[in-house]
Amino acid sequence: MHENFNLAIEILGTISFSMSGSFAAMQKRLDPFGVMIIAFITSVGGGTIRDILLDVPVFWMHDLRMCLLILGTAVLTMIFKLIEKNFKVTLFIFDSFGLGLFTIIGVTKGMNADLHPLICLILGTITGVFGGILRDILLNRIPLIFRKEIYATACIIGGITYMGLYVLTDLSTTFIQIFTILLIVAIRTLAVKYHWQIPKFYASNNADNEM
Repeated sequence: MHENFNLAIEILGTISFSMSGSFAAMQKRLDPFGVMIIAFITSVGGGTIRDILLDVPVFWMHDLRMCLLILGTAVLTMIFKLIEKNFKVTLFIFDSFGLGLFTIIGVTKGMNADLHPLICLILGTITGVFGGILRDILLNRIPLIFRKEIYATACIIGGITYMGLYVLTDLSTTFIQIFTILLIVAIRTLAVKYHWQIPKFYASNNADNEM
């Protein structure tokens, strides 16, 4: 039952990041082939690095259905764009859900491998953010993780909450996963809405210019 739920999370995360990548590519007016490439890289980037670090078979290389799901989602997204014109909002929604879903998958895989909690947290963050990093680099944008927005911080808070609830409470794993996924999405949403930022340690732009 729980394994099926983990698979559902991975599928939903893949769909979310595929749509996120597709909308980001369409913002840059890429052709359909370019849209599918960006969608694919956004969907598998974090999970690929995670599986390489865990020294296990890379998930999408042994499951053709995952590849077809990504490409099919990209095609449907291109059709959907004829209806939805607000790319920025739609991109944000799917990117936030993809971030939450993939972060929890990464943390879970680390815990299943009996790794140290800190390593599980790093795996969760890598799984959640690396697809978006690769997407933004290929689209010649500064990745979200390097901007002022709270992005990786949401992964870290969600990962800590997930492991804490798993160890300290008797709540079902499914409930904890759903709660922490929604927590990550909520943190991202509130951070953007209320302009939450990580404190800067630079004095000012003028100081940088003088140097």
